[in-house]
Amino acid sequence: MDEEVKDRVTSMDLAKLTSIYIKIRDKRADNKRMFEAEDNDLKEQAEVLEAQMLDVCKDMNADSIRTPHGTIIRSVKSRYWTNDWDSMYTFIEEQGAFGLLEKRLHQTNMKDFLTENPTVLPLGLNVENSYSVVVRRSKEK
Repeated sequence: MDEEVKDRVTSMDLAKLTSIYIKIRDKRADNKRMFEAEDNDLKEQAEVLEAQMLDVCKDMNADSIRTPHGTIIRSVKSRYWTNDWDSMYTFIEEQGAFGLLEKRLHQTNMKDFLTENPTVLPLGLNVENSYSVVVRRSKEK
């Protein structure tokens, strides 16, 4: 930091910036808690209505029902996972089905790998480093 900038940023300025930052962070946390509480209530109400609509669709053996206010659509949602990753990796390799995997890197494992193997860099690896600021609250006296 050059001297001109140091002269402009006094400890009083930083104390004020820190105080304001903490107040904003606290207000955002309060707002988030209030929103999440209200949103959870609405979500629970919607889930009750969805269950009732699913029951009606099942009873009518219908995948869609048109009403004056909108169309209810019943669909099947499938989710897949494995409890045996070794077998899944073997299967994917044998089938050449690498598209079954998501294309993303595990950030912590990649960082650890590069730390342990600083001379081994995969082709096409991109790295973005940036500084951030963390503000910790002072212990109240």
